[in-house]
Amino acid sequence: MLRERRPEADLDPWAERHGLLQRMGLGASLSLGTGLAAIGFTGFLAISAMLPAAAPAWGDPVGTDPTELLSEEASHAPSEGGDAPIDDPLGQNPLYVADELGEVTCSPPPLDKEDPRSVEAFVHSIADCLDTAWGDYFTDAGLPFSSPNRVYWYAEGHSPCGPFPSEGTAAFYCQANQGLYLGVKDIVAASGGSDAPEAYTFLLSHEYGHHVQGQSRMLAEFHSLRAGADDETADELTRRNELQANCLGGVFVGAAEDSLGYGPSERENILDDVARRSDHAGTSTHGSVENGRLWTEHGLDRRSPASCNTWEAREELVR
Repeated sequence: MLRERRPEADLDPWAERHGLLQRMGLGASLSLGTGLAAIGFTGFLAISAMLPAAAPAWGDPVGTDPTELLSEEASHAPSEGGDAPIDDPLGQNPLYVADELGEVTCSPPPLDKEDPRSVEAFVHSIADCLDTAWGDYFTDAGLPFSSPNRVYWYAEGHSPCGPFPSEGTAAFYCQANQGLYLGVKDIVAASGGSDAPEAYTFLLSHEYGHHVQGQSRMLAEFHSLRAGADDETADELTRRNELQANCLGGVFVGAAEDSLGYGPSERENILDDVARRSDHAGTSTHGSVENGRLWTEHGLDRRSPASCNTWEAREELVR
């Protein structure tokens, strides 16, 4: 049975406003009927596809100027006029122009990880906050915005980006239908059965970060570049994409942490979760533990998308 619900720092010197983006569509929420038992996935994968188609952190980035994360060439990009690209969705996106996300007020219900309906109610509430926070930010930036479609699965299904569940995937974003997909039972298994609400808050915020990328045209540019790239370059582009989603997820959680009651211990839980989902032996698509934590912390502390420009970051920071 299908149930539907409609949800309703300093600016970086290289950032410029380059016109308005055009998007259409209404946010929708779909909940796929009960079925499979939880599957022991070990991580999340942001698919964000187009049709068809643990180690110590590097230190607390508090006080780090965002330009210090950039390559030398990017850090000297002009802020206006000159040789600045007319249209650069990745490096000089209009999303980077507005200020901090601003304080976000969220009041999610208590989370009982043993009760799938409780998990669903919790993530719905966080998604409502994400819709409001990012919708307001896009308005302030002068950019159109539509909320993603929410698809929370309990059983097998199929998205325009492929079937679900799939190995290693407890949640993903599909740009083809602006769908935010999440396995209600699977995310509990993927989070090691954690009863810490902040782990689920950040996982959802990360995936929503891909929607933010999609709404600001970054995903379209990313897919275009990756389509013609060799394997090594494609992996680097994917890491930049995923690490930016970590940072954007951190931006939201940092803006909402007071209302959510998150302190140092919750932050460390989030960073531990990021470390678990980072690249380990045999993978090279989500970034190292150190860089996963670094970009997440940068978002948590800066609370501004302007601090999340992984596309122009130095190569060693996106490995």
